[in-house]
Parts: sequence; structure tokens; C-alpha cells
Amino acid sequence: MGANMLRSFFIQISKVKWAQRTISRNKLAWRVASRFVAGETLADAVQVVRDLNGRGIKASLDHLGENTASREDATRATEDILAAINQISQVGIQSNVSIKLTQVGLLLDEELARQNLARILESARETHNFVRFDMEDSSCVDKTLALHSWARQAGFNDVGVVIQAYLYRSEQDIQALSQLSGKVRLCKGAYQESPQLAFPLKKEVDQNYDHLLDQMMEGIQQTGGLPGRGGQIPPGLAIATHDPARIAHAIQTANRLGVSPETFEFQMLYGIRRDLQDQLVAQGYAVRVYVPYGTHWYPYFMRRLAERPANVWFFVTNFFRH
Repeated sequence: MGANMLRSFFIQISKVKWAQRTISRNKLAWRVASRFVAGETLADAVQVVRDLNGRGIKASLDHLGENTASREDATRATEDILAAINQISQVGIQSNVSIKLTQVGLLLDEELARQNLARILESARETHNFVRFDMEDSSCVDKTLALHSWARQAGFNDVGVVIQAYLYRSEQDIQALSQLSGKVRLCKGAYQESPQLAFPLKKEVDQNYDHLLDQMMEGIQQTGGLPGRGGQIPPGLAIATHDPARIAHAIQTANRLGVSPETFEFQMLYGIRRDLQDQLVAQGYAVRVYVPYGTHWYPYFMRRLAERPANVWFFVTNFFRH
């Protein structure tokens, strides 16, 4: 099975309910998943953030969950996110929060999602924190960007969004966000998309990532950018990648344009490339790690397997022994 077919398989199986029930109950599956997931409780995640902060790294707490099936589930997810925001404030860790809008009801009722989101954003404002809207598959992009625009127009400034470099539309989306002085996390993208919507080849995604990054760096050069504020509020540009070539390109571009390191940060996922995280901190760059936690870890875990085929053989060969 080729790399693309393997990636497609794991992304597809991430949506299969029977597979979720079977794998989520398997102890070996959790043992492998715990390489990428901080734990099933908020307390587990807070301890991971403390450890990261001790290494000079900031965090973004991500309570796992997506595509909630009922209004009750969306309300429960909202309460969990509010608990994370409150805990960050109470214990004084350097972290903000990332959310998926389908957690809080985006696909059930957009007005419900807006009400739940307003509660989250108000709590973050009261505690001087920041909320990032994670981007989901292409069917959610317009709705996610619309809610981001609504939030900014409603006066919530400490909010940001994710743009995925593999989508053809992303250049136009970034141009629109620049008009709002939007805070953007640029990543490659982790969903299975049609070649009519997304670059099908890795090298094309890499090229577009560099192209989009160059545009945003040039925007910072012209405007001065948006520096971060403390451990909670990130700068205007978040460079989300574990790819050394993309990181090197970002640093070279920033140096060439004279862009201050205070106006961008590197973001990585928990459990991936700790060596790069520490190396960048040692070089004086800001690093933030996404710290996912919660019981709904299965879809996230499958997407991480899709991105890291080296983990697949270990998982499969051990899964059927238990």
C-alpha cells in the first residue's frame, strides 16, 4: 500500500463508528495514542503544559471532540472548553485554547454554535486569553471563516483561525483575513480532500505553504505585524509545521525581510519532534505546542497515524496480539 493510499485509509477509518468503538477500548491503542494525546482528563493536560512551560514552550489546550451529534453534546463540549479556560487562569500556566466549531454545534444549528462560541469568547476575554478556531475539512471552511468574521465584528479581538496550505482557496482566504488583521495559524492540512479542492502532491503542498508564508511575512514587513502578549496571546502568524525544510524557509524569509521574531511563533503537536521544539527555543524562537486531551481521542489519533506511517506497523502488529 502506497503512502497516499495508507493516508487515505486512516483518514477514512477515523470516521467509522464500529472501528472507533473497538479501538477506543483497546489498551494497546491507547498506549500508542498517548504518544500524541496528553491524557483523558484536564488535569493530565495541565501537567503536560507545566512540563512544556518548564522547557520554555507555550501551549494551546485542545479538548478533543468534533461533529457533536446533539445539542446536549454541544453544550457539554462548551462546558469542557470553559473549564479549560478557567483552569488556565487559576493555575497560571502559559496556554491558550483551540476549539473545533463542530464541537459546539456548527453542523447542528449555527445559532446554537454562535451562542456557545460567545460564551467561550467572553470567558477568554475575562481571563485575558485567546481562542483559536481549528479548521476542519473543506465543507466547514466557509462557516468557520464566517464565524471568525462575526467574532471580530462583535469585538472579540483575541481570536484566530487556521488556514490549510493544501487547499487551492487558501491564498484568497489569507488575503481576506489580512483585511481584518486576523491572526492566522498556517498548517499543511490533515483531511482527505478531492484534487478539485486541494493540491494532491506533497511537493505541491510544500510549495504552496512556502508561497503563503512568504506573503504573510511580507505583510508583517509592511505593517509591523502583531506581537504576542505573554504566554496566552500568540503573535499574528503561527507557523505550524514539523517539516525542517519549511522551518528553515520561514527563518530565512524572516531574516531576509527583517521580520522580528516577536511577530511569529512556531507551533507543533504534542509528541512530535520534541528535538525540533527544543532546538528552536534554544535559537530564541517562540514555540507553542498543541496539547490535545479527552476521551474522544480516536479521530485525532487516526489522523496522526495518517501523517506518520512509521507508527502504523507498530500499532497494527501489536493491536492484534491483545
